[in-house]
Amino acid sequence: MLGTVIGATIGGVVAVTAAPLALGAMGFTGTGIAAASIAAKMMSAAAIANGGGVAAGSLVAALQSVGVVGLSTSTNIILGTVGAAVGL
Repeated sequence: MLGTVIGATIGGVVAVTAAPLALGAMGFTGTGIAAASIAAKMMSAAAIANGGGVAAGSLVAALQSVGVVGLSTSTNIILGTVGAAVGL
């Protein structure tokens, strides 16, 4: 029983911690999209597909928003729950 609780706790913490780190590593940073990053390539592709601009509400726009302001409380709860389930 204790091992299950510990595994679930670790899984939840890892999920909540890893998501922002992964986005930062992809180039979605608090100061904008990092040059020559995966995020920059995604932004370029989105702009080309949209006729020159990145559409509001698109995946690139949403990921950049998370890069700047972080994840919402509800998203952290969902990530923690999924991570806990995986950690079981």
